[in-house]
Amino acid sequence: MTAEMTTPDVTGREAEDLANAGLSVDGAELREVLEHYYEKGWTDGLPVVPVTESYLQEFLARTPRDPDDVLFEVPHLNRALTVRLAAINAGLAGCLPAYFPVVVAAWDAIAQEPHPRRGIWQSTTGTAPLTVVNGPIREEIGLNSAGNVFGSGFRANATIGRAIRLALINVFGLVPHQLDQATQGTPAKYTACIAEWEEESPWEPLHVEQGLDASDSAVTAFVVRSVVHIEARHTSDPDQLARDFADTVARTGALIHEYTNALLVLTPEHAQVFASAGWSKDDVRRAVFGHAVRTRAELKAVGKDAISHNARWRLPADHPDAMPDTASGTDDPDHVHALGRPSSVQVMVAGANNAGVSAVVEVFGLAPERTPRERPCSVSRIERR
Repeated sequence: MTAEMTTPDVTGREAEDLANAGLSVDGAELREVLEHYYEKGWTDGLPVVPVTESYLQEFLARTPRDPDDVLFEVPHLNRALTVRLAAINAGLAGCLPAYFPVVVAAWDAIAQEPHPRRGIWQSTTGTAPLTVVNGPIREEIGLNSAGNVFGSGFRANATIGRAIRLALINVFGLVPHQLDQATQGTPAKYTACIAEWEEESPWEPLHVEQGLDASDSAVTAFVVRSVVHIEARHTSDPDQLARDFADTVARTGALIHEYTNALLVLTPEHAQVFASAGWSKDDVRRAVFGHAVRTRAELKAVGKDAISHNARWRLPADHPDAMPDTASGTDDPDHVHALGRPSSVQVMVAGANNAGVSAVVEVFGLAPERTPRERPCSVSRIERR
């Protein structure tokens, strides 16, 4: 790195330090190692951290799990991820060893998800893993739950999410244009890991809702399709705000299957709009469910007024594989719910407390006819040695 490559606000001694940062190592040898990793296809397109056996042992020392324990497997690919392989990819991603228990818990949570084993990570939709972290470990390792929570700038967030992606590439072979068939993909395919800002939430945090103790550190896993920001700086009326979220949840472009699912990531400001009116999380869920409705005519206009016999994907009523959707057999067939039930919506708090900007994270979840699980989400307690 040269002084000319530094940012404009780095001057004087700071610029000199940056310019000299690489002088104690052989830059040519380092580049040779990095190029070797590229040639082997062991990266996501960005440089990775070389992992030696001694460095690997620092990761393995942080978990009580045996290195040969299988964390996740995909039967149709005949491939499995062990603790050791997860540690290698965490090191490659730039994780510190202290982050590794979060990575292990993330894989435990992913293994509970009903979709990934069936090839969802290979989908043309371009799905990606989203990891949400709760509990004391957030502060211990510096996970961001506030401003720019979906963005850059925080090593723990960036590298924990990236550790999952690199393992999908290096262990399961999910390489773009090969086993990864995403049509366009999503930035979440690089990394997607956030923490909940529990201290700014008026409600119990996500992991406590799912039966864990507030003192537990935990990871909840989601299969994310997209993150849509909601600009709502104009109102302090909770019903108006719920309608704003519902409009995004029920947008026709999101209606792939008969029903959709959503994770509402509320900024503290929006959470307080609801809480100040006496709303609980369940009240938010019920309101969004009730308002997330499209008319039959609106669905017909975009060719989504029926569903497939086989896949239950939305398609035109005159399609050869079409059958009436569930709403067609109700007392009000001309109004179609985008969500199967209120529990199709999960709610958490994250983001800066400086503006009315929240997010609807479009996620895959269980259809209403599926037997409910013990918990609505896939959560795993973080264990450390």
